[in-house]
Amino acid sequence: MSDVMQPVRFSSVEVPNRFALAPMTRTSAEPDGTPNALMADHYERYAKGGFGLIITEGTYTDDKASQGYANQPGIINDQQVAGWKTIVDRVHSAGSRIFIQLMHAGAQFQANRYTDLPQGPSPVIPKGAPLGFYGDQTEWKTPEAMSESDIQAAIDGFALSAANAKAAGFDGIEIHGANGYLLNQFLSTHFNQRDDRYGGSLENRLRLVTEVVDAVRKAVGEDFPVGIRLSQGTVTDPDYQLPEGEAGFRKIVEAVRDAGADFVHTTDGDVNRQHFTEGNGSLASVAHQVAGIELILNGGIDEINCQDVANQFPGTLLAVGKKALANPDFVQRLKDGKEIDDIDFAMLQPKATIRNELAWREKNAA
Repeated sequence: MSDVMQPVRFSSVEVPNRFALAPMTRTSAEPDGTPNALMADHYERYAKGGFGLIITEGTYTDDKASQGYANQPGIINDQQVAGWKTIVDRVHSAGSRIFIQLMHAGAQFQANRYTDLPQGPSPVIPKGAPLGFYGDQTEWKTPEAMSESDIQAAIDGFALSAANAKAAGFDGIEIHGANGYLLNQFLSTHFNQRDDRYGGSLENRLRLVTEVVDAVRKAVGEDFPVGIRLSQGTVTDPDYQLPEGEAGFRKIVEAVRDAGADFVHTTDGDVNRQHFTEGNGSLASVAHQVAGIELILNGGIDEINCQDVANQFPGTLLAVGKKALANPDFVQRLKDGKEIDDIDFAMLQPKATIRNELAWREKNAA
């Protein structure tokens, strides 16, 4: 296991090994979005468990329509920044690096303390049903189509939140452009039915994504890591495919690189899934072919295949989700040759909160 456990320089950050904690919604902040001591314990646990990089859950970026879940953390005011700073300090003290994921929910909106009306590229609801793990809403609300002033407000929110994250001591920024949230919605021909400069062609559908990357880059400066998470599918429609196929995804990766992104974080059900309308590559393999951008890979990475994936994609970071939830000390267990458990989804019932996870652990340790 020497390769996957070796320190690596990722963007401008020295990371102790190639394992990253994948971003996972935990809906455990205070009702006003302030990160709390429970969250600090949570993220510190993964740092102490050996993960070289921690990527936070999606964090909302403005006091308008970006929040998507009740008890989701934000980073839009001094109190929230202070809460995150405590978490950052705890993670750093445990020897890991930490990036914040900045997220605008768009139409994929289950709760928001600032508004009852979601916004999206067009008045189109997500496929499937809202996520019971994260709230009691049973039907999606029809979003309001964003005006250009709404779009600019969203861009400004990403930029301000990025500056706040840098002030809180984070080591980098990950913009959420995947899984059915706002930026992914603008890329999607399901959600995006616009006929203005933000809709229609892939170039137009990409416009908001690149404007956000550019604004975040300007907010944090040239030497601070900035990247974006990308997928085709969403959390309720995993089989959506870009009509432009593999060539279109390559164009997206090239465009975010040119806008100022240092890295792309691909996420799919399996890191090697071939899932394009045209082309035989995976998200990971296509992104890996693009020069001048680094990669974080997510999708079914576990103790069995991690070294093979590391060898297949040299220099990348490997983001672990389900196995990390089951084993917060996944990396240390792997180092020590200890048994690694499969996830029991009962730990996320009735809601995917940190408190419910800890109650499950206490019950099963008895």
